[in-house]
Amino acid sequence: MLCDGAFWAAQVRGLAEVSAPRVIANEALDSFEKMASRVLALAPERFALAGHSMGGRVALEVFRQAPERVTKLALLATDYRGVTSADERAAEVAQRQAWLETAREDGMEAFAKIWLKQVVAPANFSDRALVAAITAMTVRQSVALLEAQTLAALVRADYAAMLPRIDCPTLLCAGDADTWRPVALHEEMAALIPSSRSVVIEGSGHMLAMERPAAVTKALRAWLLA
Repeated sequence: MLCDGAFWAAQVRGLAEVSAPRVIANEALDSFEKMASRVLALAPERFALAGHSMGGRVALEVFRQAPERVTKLALLATDYRGVTSADERAAEVAQRQAWLETAREDGMEAFAKIWLKQVVAPANFSDRALVAAITAMTVRQSVALLEAQTLAALVRADYAAMLPRIDCPTLLCAGDADTWRPVALHEEMAALIPSSRSVVIEGSGHMLAMERPAAVTKALRAWLLA
């Protein structure tokens, strides 16, 4: 959510020797099904696919729509669950509406200040270049994009029943300081996906490809070459 090519910049550079990396940024589409269809329209006939956070859900939807085209799957700092209860949905709607109100009334820069506290490990706030890069990336995005991606998240599918049917090599990456999509959640996914392996990225929150780029690149390189 609210990421562009800057999120994967280090991995695009670091994996160019072993692959032909391509970042497909999400447009203002209001469902993961639409986002996945766009990925499939732009991607090669067969490809390895990595998705982060909301992009991980899009990656799962890509696999659901066209499993024969996905040779390998990497899911980073993501989730597979739908909304499990009315109370959970109400709490999530309230949180996301508060984010939207901030963005609409005060702008994306004000929203970015709130957002960073959610997605960056506290220990990494002292990294000024990192904070500036994530802030700039967030501010580049529009309120309309945030609105569309918020709606997509609220109408998301549950992929629990599909996970055991994922038959391609699958990498799961989680930051050890990610409280939003914690390591335990990725361990749940690993238990459900037969051909999976998990990597914990130390010293990282939710934005692990930017917080710990070398460690994420190393994990993705091993996944691609396995």
